[in-house]
Amino acid sequence: MSKDFSDDDLRELLPRLRRFALSLTRHENSADDLVQSCLERALSRADRRRDDGDLRAWMFQIMYRQFLDGQRRAKRYAGLLSLFGRTEEDLAPSAEDVAMSRSALQDFSKLPAEQRALLLLVSVEGLSYQEVADTMDIPIGTVMSRLSRARKALRALNDGLPVNPSLRILK
Repeated sequence: MSKDFSDDDLRELLPRLRRFALSLTRHENSADDLVQSCLERALSRADRRRDDGDLRAWMFQIMYRQFLDGQRRAKRYAGLLSLFGRTEEDLAPSAEDVAMSRSALQDFSKLPAEQRALLLLVSVEGLSYQEVADTMDIPIGTVMSRLSRARKALRALNDGLPVNPSLRILK
């Protein structure tokens, strides 16, 4: 695949990008902003894309990194506000946080962002483990183990069990 991509290629990816952004941010406006910044970054840095790379995986990689950068920026901003004696106002809880839900989508939203991203990229978007590893910049073995833990956590939520990370006591 060449480095060049057309508007039609981007239009075809847009619903998938928006779905992924919505799963990461959980807010429509934030998801739209994330998609826009992802497209802007992709268009401005198209020359950096590998010739043999998949456009879809490359776009997901850009989006995931944009999301992580935004999370870090928000934490720094909250830290600065706390220095001045202010605290960041909490958002009103969404309906899915308030309602006791048993559906798979609501259980899915309770998973950490990294687990949601892994499940979405593999299960919904159909990326291979290697493409996900490249997208998230982690080894393929880490993708497989984290995906296994994410699926186990989702099954526990579907069964109505609380998801607590199991910590082993090492002697």
